[in-house]
Amino acid sequence: MPAPHGFHYESHMNGTVHISHRGRQVTVLRGSRAQEFLAEVEGGDDQEVMARWTGNYKHGNERTARNHPRNR
Repeated sequence: MPAPHGFHYESHMNGTVHISHRGRQVTVLRGSRAQEFLAEVEGGDDQEVMARWTGNYKHGNERTARNHPRNR
């Protein structure tokens, strides 16, 4: 499966983290969730981590899409 792309995050001085996908804001994390997210982003693939935190990750139709004649 290709890695997700197009995610970007901004960490602000007040402790919030804004995550956007292709220029559109997807979610805002605050407090302990923001700190947990920042720790996880430092340790791994940031695009995959952001996809998982926003819920835009593995919808279950990847196998179906891969087998479609258009994608062969």
